[in-house]
Amino acid sequence: MSRRRILVTSALPYVNADLHIGHLTEHIQTDVWRRFQRLRGHEIRYFCGDDTHGTATMLRAQKEGRSPEDLLAEMQRAHEADLNAFGVFYDRFSNTHSDANRALVAEMWQALRSAGCIDERDVTQLFDPEAGIFLADRFVVGGCPRCQAPGQYGDNCEVCGATYSPSDLVDPKSAISGAVPELRTHRHLFVRLEPFHDFLSEWTQTPGKVPPETANWLRNTFLAAPLRDWDISRPAPYFGFEIPDSPGNYFYVWLDAPVGYIAATKEWCDANGDSVARWWNDPGCEIHHFIGKDIAYFHTLFWPAMLKTAGYSLPTAVHVHGFLTVNGEKLSKRKGTAIFARTYLDHLSPEYLRYYLASKLSARVDDVDLNFEEFTAKVNADLVGKVVNLASRTARFVKGRALPAIYPSARDGGLFAAAAAAGVELAEAYESLDTSRAMRTIMALADRANEFVEAQAPWNLKKDPAKDGELLEVCAIALNLFRQITIYLAPVLPRFAEESARLLSLAGETQWEDAAKPIVGKAVAEFRPLMERVDPAKVEALLAAARAMSDEAAGAAAAGAIGDGASTNAAEGEAFAGEPLAAECSIDDFAKIDLRIARIVSAKAVPKADKLLELEISLGGGERRTIFAGIKAAYDPETLVGRLTVVVANLAPRKMKFGVSQGMVLAAGAGGSDLFILAPDSGAKPGQRVR
Repeated sequence: MSRRRILVTSALPYVNADLHIGHLTEHIQTDVWRRFQRLRGHEIRYFCGDDTHGTATMLRAQKEGRSPEDLLAEMQRAHEADLNAFGVFYDRFSNTHSDANRALVAEMWQALRSAGCIDERDVTQLFDPEAGIFLADRFVVGGCPRCQAPGQYGDNCEVCGATYSPSDLVDPKSAISGAVPELRTHRHLFVRLEPFHDFLSEWTQTPGKVPPETANWLRNTFLAAPLRDWDISRPAPYFGFEIPDSPGNYFYVWLDAPVGYIAATKEWCDANGDSVARWWNDPGCEIHHFIGKDIAYFHTLFWPAMLKTAGYSLPTAVHVHGFLTVNGEKLSKRKGTAIFARTYLDHLSPEYLRYYLASKLSARVDDVDLNFEEFTAKVNADLVGKVVNLASRTARFVKGRALPAIYPSARDGGLFAAAAAAGVELAEAYESLDTSRAMRTIMALADRANEFVEAQAPWNLKKDPAKDGELLEVCAIALNLFRQITIYLAPVLPRFAEESARLLSLAGETQWEDAAKPIVGKAVAEFRPLMERVDPAKVEALLAAARAMSDEAAGAAAAGAIGDGASTNAAEGEAFAGEPLAAECSIDDFAKIDLRIARIVSAKAVPKADKLLELEISLGGGERRTIFAGIKAAYDPETLVGRLTVVVANLAPRKMKFGVSQGMVLAAGAGGSDLFILAPDSGAKPGQRVR
């Protein structure tokens, strides 16, 4: 087998939000494939980093009173630490605001200019006169022009599915300041993609370049008609790289983000005496991108066109995966299903998640559901009940003894030879990203090995000193089968593989071929538990922690906040991750809401809650209630005492982690520190109805 040279990347996580288990799905899948290739002896390098640019980064930094550079440095450290904790390590984890990326983006831009691919024309767009910023589609909210549903973003309606321009919205408002936007015109720069049509049609439809589902989607959705020009500029103010030959305009984040793959490679090469050309300009090097299906558009149309124009190698393959759901629900902080990486690590082993995801993922673009009941059963049955059990039932009988040369052996009935031969099938499964099939095959090997141990009953052989030689042979066979299984699982469970090697006194780097080599002369160490069973109580504690975060998010929403500070760079730009407003209600529905003036009697911060304050309010006539409100970023608790506010008085009490909330405080503003309640001298009286 010839040694391959492989460069692999995962999509760059956006710097403006903490990592959740949806991000981990992709990075774990990439890491499993990378570790498999290393076991096979190939030269492979893994590059990633943070996607840093965009309006959302700029706005968050402004809100927090610091520079975008300070924000991205903090988030980059946090992201890399979280990923490392899940066993995901990179040769270089960089960010797209680096000097290396700035230089490479300028090089890409000049290549596009020289090729005559750039057009310039005026674009009329909604502008926020208070924030002084042009608004991306999803920074505008208003009524759907088709079904009139309120609170819809500026590109599509989540109620009726209509698509439209932001200027078509009914009564549009800026999601940043709440101001009524104005139409203004600015010069934008575009990359003409239609000249690449034939090239992209051929490349995307070449078997193996992208999954069949993605190839069909591209062919039917985009390539069946002339390709639209790609708007790659954004006017100031914007956090990003200013376009060298167009002052006041900045590169759109999706132009500079994928160039970050090359920039991270260059940084690593500069530090290690290697050459970027050996990785990005050499046909002998494979380039593999791992991405989610939501960003396939950019990686399979825009990115190949940029690479081709600038003279870089095209990807060998773009591997696309589906979305992750939790217990059948989409990831949502409001619903308690957006489990963040750090929250998971506070409760469960990262190797549990690595195995579960590997058992569900394949090369198909299918969504994966993290069902925690199945998660618990699968880890406990497969890893503890089958794999760990194989060692625990035999190693203790031969502690401190060297494993003898027993092969060829008739006693094992061909189990070792069969498991060695299975390495070919398993390698094919790993190579094709069908880790689901690989895990099933490995567990079948574990089943047969456990059947052997059960039939040989070493615990009975131990009772008869005359059968000591037979005991040693049986345990040696079982531990050799165990060793084969741990090698095959090593890409998925690297820490478990290391501990298993310690048990058998094996040192040095393991290779895939070692699964076909019996262990001889190695002393068996004292057996220590290699993996604990999943404790359902810890799973429930994890889900409770996620629900507590959803309670906090709901409290913030109740106070009028439009989001939770998280954002994403989606297909048409930066977007707040706050959910849209509720669907249309009738006047009769609205009449049921009892809005009353209340005076705040006391206020205090809620421990371990970033946004909530606990308020005691008076509705007059001696009636007092406790309400949790997400206004901590806007008010110090002591400044609220004596103030008036409006509450929903007939809202059903809601049990939260911190107590029972007996109503809802209303506040106006864009969210965060920009929230307002009534002042003490407003003239209103506690208990008075608001009409």
